[in-house]
Amino acid sequence: MIDSTTYSSRRVPEPAATLRLIKPITWFPPMWAYLCGVVSSGIAPSGQWALVLLGVILAGPIVCGMSQAANDWCDRHVDAINEPDRPIPSGRIPGKWGLWIALAMSVLSLIVGAQLGPWGFGATVFGVLAAWAYSAEPVRLKKSGWWGPGLVGLCYEGLPWFTGAAVLSLGAPSWSIISVAALYAIGAHGIMTLNDFKALEGDRQTGVNSLPVTLGPERAARVACWIMALPQVAVIALLISWDKPFYALAIAVLVAAQGWAMTILLSDPKGRAPWYNGTGVTMYVSGMMIAAFALRTLA
Repeated sequence: MIDSTTYSSRRVPEPAATLRLIKPITWFPPMWAYLCGVVSSGIAPSGQWALVLLGVILAGPIVCGMSQAANDWCDRHVDAINEPDRPIPSGRIPGKWGLWIALAMSVLSLIVGAQLGPWGFGATVFGVLAAWAYSAEPVRLKKSGWWGPGLVGLCYEGLPWFTGAAVLSLGAPSWSIISVAALYAIGAHGIMTLNDFKALEGDRQTGVNSLPVTLGPERAARVACWIMALPQVAVIALLISWDKPFYALAIAVLVAAQGWAMTILLSDPKGRAPWYNGTGVTMYVSGMMIAAFALRTLA
């Protein structure tokens, strides 16, 4: 454990701590979802690779990084209990630097989002507002075990998918793209619930009513598993109805493998949650890209 007094004399953030603040490991889901949107649009990005690259960077390092900085600033008291070695409670990012970084990245998000046209900019505005609504008082949707993970799932999976498709097609995506993106966003609620296990004690002490706090780890894990599985079953049903049986079969195999991983998760929800995030979630996002290619053939 790091003693915060070691860094109490710092006046500027430690560079490595600043990188940790925006959590590069969290950038992958929205970047992947944006690429799923690009693929599902059915439009070849020839001549538009700059837009694709800019959108991926916006979804990951900029908007997602901003949301992590905002969350760490608003959660600094909770993190002092759960993870005192994190950048802000440890003092490696001193004073109000955490807040200033989050605000500066919010402005940067809007500037970059404006380069993606009206659909990209609108989605960016929504994402920035959602990030602050999730973390900051008086709204702080993170306090709810239902609204909080739902909002994060929407912004990590559904919104980037929608944006990637909209930017490439220069308009609203088809209802089939929207429905599949929405289903995967709903399923991501379960992933976010599993992520709450690591903050169980601090959440309980500070009034954050995550599902692991309100339902207990065992029941919360079962609920998370159902929330992850059922939307994928709905995607399989949609693909079959759209005469895409091979894509549906591939996702069904992944869902079955997730079912096996879920049995291991449920044997020790709190201890196995990190393991599931590295196995079951990988299969979940792989199914997303398979669904994106299926939608591409529809387009």
